[in-house]
Amino acid sequence: MTAAPIVPGPHDAVATTAAAALAAILPSSEQLEPGTPQPGTEHVTSLFSAAVVADLGGAISGRVGVLVADELTSALSSSPMGELDLAAAVQPALDAAAAALGGTAQAGRTVDLDDVVTDMGGDFTAVPLMGSTIFAAVLVPDSTLQVAERATAPASTATPAAPAAGATDAPSTLGEAIGEALGGSVDESMGGSTGAGAGHGSIAQPTLPPVPGPPVEGNVRSIATGRRGIEMLHGVEMEVTVELGRTRMSVRDLLALTPGAVLALDRAAGSPADLLVNGRLIARGEVVVVDEDFGLRITEIIDQSAAV
Repeated sequence: MTAAPIVPGPHDAVATTAAAALAAILPSSEQLEPGTPQPGTEHVTSLFSAAVVADLGGAISGRVGVLVADELTSALSSSPMGELDLAAAVQPALDAAAAALGGTAQAGRTVDLDDVVTDMGGDFTAVPLMGSTIFAAVLVPDSTLQVAERATAPASTATPAAPAAGATDAPSTLGEAIGEALGGSVDESMGGSTGAGAGHGSIAQPTLPPVPGPPVEGNVRSIATGRRGIEMLHGVEMEVTVELGRTRMSVRDLLALTPGAVLALDRAAGSPADLLVNGRLIARGEVVVVDEDFGLRITEIIDQSAAV
């Protein structure tokens, strides 16, 4: 059996615009392009390892979500800075999608994959983000798309960008990509699949498989083949803190503080200040003044085996 054709939805142009905005900022080791929008189903999470959803505010209500594959979650968990928060890493991408929809995104929250469909609150549209394989997917409730289409009517008449040259054979739906990764095809309407050795008929498959393993040679190629690593996180924003020193005080002493009080820190004058990234010690340096602002001249990079 072959994949059932995807019936175009009434708000696909708006969904594609939001997906393209998110794809441009989502941390990735390669350029991502939105595939064909399709109606969301309970199988949409099968290729992914995590989900983040953000409520929308401003001129539009509803929510927007993003599903990410193991490539991104693994890179975040193995970062040299320590494990990074997925919701914080994809927040700028969610902000971009919300802006494309005509609203603003509130703080994203990690949602269990089993709860994603329920969290969408009804019918929704899924737009796969394609690289050498499906890297992520953008989810937007149809009710949100309907409101966004009215709010951004002048912009929504633009024709979606044509696929890049040489990309005409790339899978455009989640179902097609799953079928290719398994060496066969997937019937999205029946939930069954056929493989290279399935000559005796299809195998009943009520749910789509989890993230596929290494793809068949000559088929879709995983990001893990030589391009996964810290470079995937280059666009992730980090909280950087310069610490001059610390001290401990009782509640009585804290309540007694007044303007002009001086706190003695646990560091001698002239000692280097600490540079912390997400609370992890990364480097030390000396405090300087740059154009009337404080700065830090790095004098030492901390060996990560000794960092605390």
